[in-house]
Amino acid sequence: MELNDLKIFKTVADLGSVSQAAIELNYVQSNVTARIKRLEKELQTELFYRHKRGMVLNTEGKRLIVYVEEVLGKLEEIQRVFQDTAAPSGVLNIGIVETVMRLPGILSSYLEKHPNVDLSLTVGVTEQLLQDVTSMKLDGAFVTGPVKHPLIDCHEVLREELILVSKSDTFSMQDITVKPLLLFNKGCGYRERLESWLKEEGIIPRQIMQFGSFETIIGSITAGIGITVVPKSSVRRLVDEGMIHGFSMPQSYNEITTVFIRRKDSLLTNTLRSFIEELQLV
Repeated sequence: MELNDLKIFKTVADLGSVSQAAIELNYVQSNVTARIKRLEKELQTELFYRHKRGMVLNTEGKRLIVYVEEVLGKLEEIQRVFQDTAAPSGVLNIGIVETVMRLPGILSSYLEKHPNVDLSLTVGVTEQLLQDVTSMKLDGAFVTGPVKHPLIDCHEVLREELILVSKSDTFSMQDITVKPLLLFNKGCGYRERLESWLKEEGIIPRQIMQFGSFETIIGSITAGIGITVVPKSSVRRLVDEGMIHGFSMPQSYNEITTVFIRRKDSLLTNTLRSFIEELQLV
């Protein structure tokens, strides 16, 4: 089994297409197909469901991708170990939840001190970002805490208040049974807090509309479509201007913590160490 075969397998799995993987890797398509077949022959099992629109991992393929991501992650770590220098430099892959309003200031301060760092940002929900950090796709991520995971180190960054937001200037719990809830996709920490509160109150929402973008959610709120839950800091200007209205949640559910996570057994490069040190100044 060769590392190149594993890289090809992962690229096909990520893109869902042999032809797209060939373009991405700058290989001829027949070579990619042959490498996948060779890997399947060596493991004595098929790894994909093949259909007209491309390829999707089957059960065995999903088992293999977990090991492949770990192997390739360790390979990248080896390269970073021997390329690491005293001065922070190179690529730093960081994940973020979209509503951390203080993040631009943190990043600006860090990049001003370390101009040789190429910062790459991935936006997502907490659950997906946690998976990306544990699989070493990301060096670290800002997510909703607390996070309890045996492979993860956490650094608290800030605490904020969660509020309900609506176009209407009044709110009652019954509004949730007649108006849609506009929420981030499953895996969002804010959504989990709201759903836990509603479950405790025995309230079933009329409808949940899922969105992947903060701007889309807030735009829909200002249009009067429904109700959402967000950190107060993320909508302070709109509330102050009267475009939307904020409403308190119970104290047991309204405090949200943003933490920075990293995989504890991965290499702590000078670049990542300096980033974490910057967070401690917040």
